[in-house]
Amino acid sequence: MNTTQIEEKLISEIKLNSIQAKTFLLITCYGKMNSQLIAEKLKIPEDLALKTAKDLMGLGAFIDISKTEFEAMHPRFTAVNMYRRMCEKENIEFKRNQIVDSIGVILEKPYEDARTK
Repeated sequence: MNTTQIEEKLISEIKLNSIQAKTFLLITCYGKMNSQLIAEKLKIPEDLALKTAKDLMGLGAFIDISKTEFEAMHPRFTAVNMYRRMCEKENIEFKRNQIVDSIGVILEKPYEDARTK
């Protein structure tokens, strides 16, 4: 699965919007960032970058380092956390999802590479 396919799966399986999926992949694969850098990389307004990162925090994907700096948690946990929260919100029974599991596995190497430079 390439980045575009992962982004599509984040949207279809976890119900992220496009900006949320891009932000999640950006920080997971490149390490902690502040809202200004997220905005620059994704070519979006900084207030949207900040809101999106905070929304992802609420979904269990990120932790905040400061009011404007965010870090991703390990993708094996975050993919499942986000899926679980989506199931709760949509009132869907939470059960194992092979696609969501594979997202976490695929993102594990870039996540670790970004943090062991």
